[in-house]
Amino acid sequence: MEIAGSKILVTWASSGTGAATAKMLARRGATLGIVARRAGKLEEVLEEVRTHAPASRQWVADLGDLEATAALTERAWKELDGLDVVVNNAAIPKVRAIERLSGEDLEETMRVNLLSPVRIVQTLLPRMLERRRGMFVNVTSLGGRVGIPHESAYCASKFALTGFSEVMRLDLEGTGVEVRLVIPGPFDTDIWDRPGTEPAVFAHEVEKLPPEDCAAGIVEAITGDRFEHYVPDLKPVVEFKTRDIESYLGGLAANLPR
Repeated sequence: MEIAGSKILVTWASSGTGAATAKMLARRGATLGIVARRAGKLEEVLEEVRTHAPASRQWVADLGDLEATAALTERAWKELDGLDVVVNNAAIPKVRAIERLSGEDLEETMRVNLLSPVRIVQTLLPRMLERRRGMFVNVTSLGGRVGIPHESAYCASKFALTGFSEVMRLDLEGTGVEVRLVIPGPFDTDIWDRPGTEPAVFAHEVEKLPPEDCAAGIVEAITGDRFEHYVPDLKPVVEFKTRDIESYLGGLAANLPR
């Protein structure tokens, strides 16, 4: 996929990884459509994006509202006269021990982290298949490959999006529509301190990288030809967990604060 001259939709683009990705893509010559809930912050990102890509646009939307998500996606396609790439970056944290997790907590997390990107895919896929060209970049998490203490809802949503992405890759073989899976590790964004969620168990013990590093990984995924991209390369953690699940879970459990 050539970035220069392409039209790219980035969700959850008002801060963090989404904002960094939008700015980086604009500097590489793409026209951006950016989406988020926080109008003021989104406007700031758009202002910078337009210094490189004047035709870029923004839409304020709550991606937890699936009907609004579908309508917004239709609007983005129409107003940008088509889309070449969609970066499904929307995500909310939900750090809550399983005994305190409510049904509402789980449903909210699944709507934003799983059902919203799925709805975007379902809305745009027929158009991309018709013209035999396009790309979906689904941004999941290391928590979509390994379990993280107190993050059952978040991991459930990201595991599900990972599986959905793998099957997309299989089902769309030969159609001209490509799929990329980006698996970020810990990055220094406001996902760590959103209201309505508990502190992450190991928040103060992990090194958090700048969001620009994750944005660079997303750009690499778009321009490359591999399906799966770890940013940074934490694949050995996943391989260890897969090879010896008892040691992985036992080691984490032994280090949980009591």
